[in-house]
Amino acid sequence: MTKRAGKAPTLTDVARAAGTSTAVVSYVMNNGPRPVAPETRERVLAAAAELDYRPNRIARALRSRTTGVVGLILADASNPYFGALARHIEQTLDQHGKLTLIGNAGYSPDRQKHLADRFLAAQVDGLIIVSADGGADIVTQAKRVSVPAVYVHNQPEEGQVPAVTADNEAAVRQAVTHLRSHGHTRIAFLAGPHDAGPVGRRRAIWETALAGTESRLLRCDYARAAAAALTQRLIGDGAMPPALITATDEQAIGVLAGARAGALPVPDRLAVISLDGVPDSAYTAPSLTVTEQPLQTMAQQAVDLLLDATSPQPPARASLVLRHSCGCTPAEWRRQALPSKAAQPST
Repeated sequence: MTKRAGKAPTLTDVARAAGTSTAVVSYVMNNGPRPVAPETRERVLAAAAELDYRPNRIARALRSRTTGVVGLILADASNPYFGALARHIEQTLDQHGKLTLIGNAGYSPDRQKHLADRFLAAQVDGLIIVSADGGADIVTQAKRVSVPAVYVHNQPEEGQVPAVTADNEAAVRQAVTHLRSHGHTRIAFLAGPHDAGPVGRRRAIWETALAGTESRLLRCDYARAAAAALTQRLIGDGAMPPALITATDEQAIGVLAGARAGALPVPDRLAVISLDGVPDSAYTAPSLTVTEQPLQTMAQQAVDLLLDATSPQPPARASLVLRHSCGCTPAEWRRQALPSKAAQPST
């Protein structure tokens, strides 16, 4: 059984090699519409593998009027939070046999709309928008051509479809409660340059949780360099607060770098907790305490909503992950990692 030199193998070649009809090969490659005996299926798959046969996605799309492709628009592909979320979404779509096309909006609403136009022109089967702040509700574009769409992380204030969001409420309250358990009463919050989207909601929850106490709102761009520069400036002015909650991990990593450059020890003189919890946060110096957002659950919920709008969506909850930047000791980290007695099997 050999591949024809110079030409891609066809459905007919696979059928001939497997000793069956092209219709049966089509049923195997498309998982239907008719069942195929297990022995025959294995024979077809073996022949396809031997010939290095790949189904023609364009031809399939013309027949079925679907492409098997979903467009994923990211607010910023360079941000590890969005990168981790994109990885989970892509893996979940792959489990459903969907190919993912990814576009980077770079925090630009105009770029976000442009990417939606391009994906819809390419006849994607659906859109998942990990949305940038502001701009038009681009789901209206998808609705005009009957393409399902879902927002993740953020959505316009008057969005027309359900959104899968991070657990902002519990994340902030867990961070405040934990810093208070270390004796902190002056807990500052580092927000973005404005109060749109999830960061604005996180700031509002922080204000409510600390109502009646001395607290300070800080702002900088969502970038490590900006947070590092802000931290060094505050240290130089003698104005760095003793405890800080950062809206994003990118800012938190910058704060740690700025504190190190300014010779301010963390957590002895500055306790830090961040509200994203991307994998990178475990490898900072010191390691970063975070409220870890349930990115895998968010991805699963987004794909479920895209493919089945009636699918029930349980709330996704953030979890507090103790490390060194808040003042916890390694012994406390280990106790957190141990299962509770109630969860342990009886002997």
